Amino acid sequence: MAGKRAVLIAGPTASGKSALALERARATGGIIVNTDALQVYAGLRVVTARPDDAQMAAVPHRLYGVVPPDQRFSTGDWSRAAARVIAEADGLGLIFVGGTGLYFETLTTGFADVPEVPAEAVAWAEAEVAGLDREARGLLIAARDPVVAARLKAPDPQRVIRALAVLKATGRSLASFQDAAKVGLLDGYELERIVLNPDREVLRQRIATRFAAMLEQGAVEEVEGLLARNLDPSLPVMKAIGVREIGDWLAGRTSREEMVKRAVIATRQYAKRQRTWFRNRMSDWSWV
Repeated sequence: MAGKRAVLIAGPTASGKSALALERARATGGIIVNTDALQVYAGLRVVTARPDDAQMAAVPHRLYGVVPPDQRFSTGDWSRAAARVIAEADGLGLIFVGGTGLYFETLTTGFADVPEVPAEAVAWAEAEVAGLDREARGLLIAARDPVVAARLKAPDPQRVIRALAVLKATGRSLASFQDAAKVGLLDGYELERIVLNPDREVLRQRIATRFAAMLEQGAVEEVEGLLARNLDPSLPVMKAIGVREIGDWLAGRTSREEMVKRAVIATRQYAKRQRTWFRNRMSDWSWV
């Protein structure tokens, strides 16, 4: 592993991550690896702010637009794909760039690879939790899985259902998977870890400007093409910011002005959630 280096560039949406990664890759000859949960999907290059054709051709890019939009791509799937990229790079400079915090944790500290839980187990867990208030959910998870219960700051339905479903499907506590010895994919690499942190008002304006540019660059046509496929609305691509907003406008359910407003607000809220996650989990990174 001696001499192996990687650059990790995280940050909220519209913070300039891709531009910085491209600049670094041009300077060092590195390979840019997508570390964003939506940019892995084909069909929504503009809506997900994926690098354009010229940028992709300028330097090697990996894991961009490689998953069909009618499929799901989990953190575990990304981890396995990233491991292959790292192995194939064989010591060449790697630049991981994106806004998905769990992917960066997979690189640095490892990922709890919980087996896929069958839909039947999830349905069972949902039925167990249905109608319960916060106190009752806390009592339920404490009785079934006290280790997980002790770790939950709040027994919200999603986390309780997840813990119960894993227990039902595997016979093991979710905590046992989380506690399993984990090693980051970049263990042994010298890491440069960066979080881009633009001024709040600057980022707000950049988000608005970028969405306006997206509309000019084909975002509407992308969404039209996606909606024409009649995909399951629960798929990740269908939840990408801009898809529902543009879809409502195309269907005549809202005005163009309202569509733009809603999409910009949703993006700003997403950026805020990203920043909160980075502050809580990446406080020891270099903030720029």
